[in-house]
Amino acid sequence: MAKAGKLLIVDDNRSILSAVKLLMDGIFAEVLTLPSPNALITTLQKEHPEVVLLDMNFHAGINTGNEGLYWLKEVLAKFPETKVVLFTAYADIELAVRAMKEGAFDFVVKPWDNAKLIATLQNAYKAAKGKGKKSTAKQQTAEPQAEMYWGESAEMKRIRKVVEHVATTDANILITGENGTGKEMMAREIHRQSARCRKTMVSLDMGAIPDTLFESELFGHIKGAFTDARTDREGKFETANGSTLFMDEIGNLPLHLQAKMLAVLQNRAVTRLGANEATPVDIRLISATNRDLHEAVAKGEFRQDLLFRINTIHIHIPPLRNRKEDIVPLAERFIDRYGQKYGKAGLMLSGDAAEKLKNHSWEGNIRELQNTIEKAVIMCDGDVISPDHLELHTSQRPLNESHTLEEMERQTIANAIAQCGGNLSQVAQQLGITRQTLYNKIKRYGL
Repeated sequence: MAKAGKLLIVDDNRSILSAVKLLMDGIFAEVLTLPSPNALITTLQKEHPEVVLLDMNFHAGINTGNEGLYWLKEVLAKFPETKVVLFTAYADIELAVRAMKEGAFDFVVKPWDNAKLIATLQNAYKAAKGKGKKSTAKQQTAEPQAEMYWGESAEMKRIRKVVEHVATTDANILITGENGTGKEMMAREIHRQSARCRKTMVSLDMGAIPDTLFESELFGHIKGAFTDARTDREGKFETANGSTLFMDEIGNLPLHLQAKMLAVLQNRAVTRLGANEATPVDIRLISATNRDLHEAVAKGEFRQDLLFRINTIHIHIPPLRNRKEDIVPLAERFIDRYGQKYGKAGLMLSGDAAEKLKNHSWEGNIRELQNTIEKAVIMCDGDVISPDHLELHTSQRPLNESHTLEEMERQTIANAIAQCGGNLSQVAQQLGITRQTLYNKIKRYGL
């Protein structure tokens, strides 16, 4: 078979870059490598590879996949025809499913099987050229667009009335609540009911942005503003012009950038990194966080004037354990959704399974329930989801006197990572340590 196509490999391990390039040189007409994703977008603009093999993690000791998912979104937003295959050493069904939802073509686990890697990348190239079938995951029915479910609890009914009153205004809104309570879903519902709904809401997950890219991601940059800034690029404020900008985990915004953001909101104009002139912007800001920003203000970690600016309307979403009457109806909605996606329409929830769901603490809230039901649908071979299909785990395990301080610290960090859904910025905040200290401990304990 004649060599064809262009492959770009992005991995911070130079040994892996060399090994995969050597393997793929016999398959692709051209194989390019990058040891860092920082120049990924400019390389794609210049080289136009059909396929990208993208590592999920680029910092030692971090295995959440957040960086890979961030760059996956960036690639697909700007180059939707490019096929991205994700590369990770940490096989995890939840991460794999999430990556597929975000648009990844396929998922390859390290250490890899050469034949499997070759076949996957060849299939990705064929799909990019419109010559072949998509991966198995892509053959499944696309997941329907999720709709807002308000539920029957008194607090959610009150919140619904608030949303109906404020959605049509341009008031800035701060949404708070534990991880997984549906803050982004709430933001999308507010946008849907607003006069700006004709344009797509722009979302930005502050917990997934590498520290070095905060300023460029928010405000944009001009060519030459920093190393690898080879072209002008608009930031999310400009992208959201005329629409809604949703900033998830706004508590992660570095203190030195909060003043610049405040100026943008006050002046309704943004200055790109390296530029002298400001560009007018018209946005409606919705922010979200699981952090107590008033406490952060008291500690000097968040500007009080910025909090006042983003907090015109405050909506707090209650945890799922406080709205038990909504657990089973939500579960049934997820069963319908994933039953369609995985070709298992008509699945039902047994009475015992429903009781098990209602009695669970749901520390991960709706996100945990959604993931639990998706896995249950995948594992169910019959028509009824039973308690055995529900893999429910508590985030804490009892500690006994034989545990050492190191074991207790390791378990505490592991619990926090699980509770925060792998968002290490949130984990560091919850534990009261710096991100660098957290990275060092993750590496030390092999988490």
